[in-house]
Amino acid sequence: MRVSDLARQANTTTETVRHYTDIGLLQPQRDPGNGYRQYDREDLRLLSFAIKARSLGFTLTDIQSLAQASRQGETPCGNVRSLIETRLQEVEERIQELQALSGRMRAAMAQWQGAPDCHLEDGRVCGLIDAFSDDEATRPEGSPA
Repeated sequence: MRVSDLARQANTTTETVRHYTDIGLLQPQRDPGNGYRQYDREDLRLLSFAIKARSLGFTLTDIQSLAQASRQGETPCGNVRSLIETRLQEVEERIQELQALSGRMRAAMAQWQGAPDCHLEDGRVCGLIDAFSDDEATRPEGSPA
């Protein structure tokens, strides 16, 4: 099947198929008559696997490593369990970082409420950001101001 056929069957885009081919995850054969890439059922299975793995937070590097192990006859499921623990920890850390960012953004919005817009003559870009103090955003909830 061609790129568009594979993409349609995997419910993805042709750009995704081409990208996965460019990075070597998919390894189609070339049609000797016209040079077009020809994908088969194995490519469809691998593409579907990659899409599911991406939806679970696995990186393309992870997916390539798992696919390579599978190509070599290994069962990478033990590695999958280990990798998902790592990816989950990274996601939870990122959530904490985003929650802290959200707190800083809310504190900035509160500080800037009603502050005037003004042109600065001293070379600063924006006085609002320069004057921002994130003490409120970093103070634990319930602690006095």
